[in-house]
Amino acid sequence: MPEIPRMLVVGSVAYDSVDTPSGKNNDQLGGSATYFSVSSSFLTNVAVVAVVGADFDPGDRAMLSDRGIDTSGLVQVDGNTFRWSGSYREDLNDAVTLETQLNVFADFSPELGDAHKRSPFLFLANIDPNLQGSVLSQMSTRPKMVACDTMNLWIDNARPALVSLINHVDILLINEAEALQLTGCDGVASAAENLLESGLKAVVIKRGEYGAVTFHREFTFAVPAYPLISVVDPTGAGDSFAGGFLGYLSSVDDTGHDAIRRAAVVGSVMASFAVESYGLDRLRSLSASDINARFDAFVELTRFHPLGGGQGLPVRPQFNN
Repeated sequence: MPEIPRMLVVGSVAYDSVDTPSGKNNDQLGGSATYFSVSSSFLTNVAVVAVVGADFDPGDRAMLSDRGIDTSGLVQVDGNTFRWSGSYREDLNDAVTLETQLNVFADFSPELGDAHKRSPFLFLANIDPNLQGSVLSQMSTRPKMVACDTMNLWIDNARPALVSLINHVDILLINEAEALQLTGCDGVASAAENLLESGLKAVVIKRGEYGAVTFHREFTFAVPAYPLISVVDPTGAGDSFAGGFLGYLSSVDDTGHDAIRRAAVVGSVMASFAVESYGLDRLRSLSASDINARFDAFVELTRFHPLGGGQGLPVRPQFNN
């Protein structure tokens, strides 16, 4: 019997071509499931379910396997691998899509193996919400935690399926613009409140260079983005964040309040590394000491001492009630 992975991700594996202020890079390995699995592989046993074409480089599969990622669900079929090209020349926080070639991804219908169906943590990466729902329905038992991501395309074209899916997951990871689009609200906090009313335990709203805010039913926690001097390629930042976030929760087998707060920091740590190079280059070169050093840097970045003795801030007497 194959080993049951602690974490299962279902999403896309792709070849990306990007144009950023740092330059151009063509045919780099990417896709939501790829970034997520590489990021989370530092922390937990992860399996990936996706489809690639006959043109998929065997070295790329070997790279994933060498990291301990279960690629038994990475199906190879005739045709070409999903390809995407985009430009960040105008705004590093928002890619302009230049070309999308769905190729074999157009007919992707994920089927889970017996071991995959028993994974205790499940991430439904950014794919058609109808497919995300079909994956969730294949699980033998309800995972300890189910999280999903989405994008503006599905909000516009598959809203009923997306809304139905959200009613059955624990955590939604979504960027700020998408949260406002999905809810019709004018602000992040009101959008999160609206989404939590659907039954979610938490909403993580990703805000690019401004960090991320976790809105839980019982608390709100904000983590900044790491202040990098140079951002090379933001393509995989959101999925790397999700990989760190859920990878940490899986590794400690804890979904409590403190664990979720730390997970948000770990997510920001992994996202900060992902954008330092093209594609997966920086993530692939990381060591445990690199990750721990940056986690410590986040602790220092956000550390302050609360006021002792209950004396409060030194507000001038005339403002006392």
